[in-house]
Amino acid sequence: MIVCCAKQCEYCRSLIVSGQRWVRKKIYEPTLNGHDPSYHYYHAEPFAAQEGSCWEKHEMEREMIRTVYAA
Repeated sequence: MIVCCAKQCEYCRSLIVSGQRWVRKKIYEPTLNGHDPSYHYYHAEPFAAQEGSCWEKHEMEREMIRTVYAA
């Protein structure tokens, strides 16, 4: 059995390579696999010439959606 330990960024879909900082977000989806959590991974630092990291962009999008639906 081969176990792959590569992580893929949930935001940009590129691989998170060794040495890059990343954020892990725990996701509970009881309908998919019982009560065990799964995880989403995001780049924690911005790429060259970018304003923010994938994690920051993901959180900003969530906040925008939350404020739209809260109004």
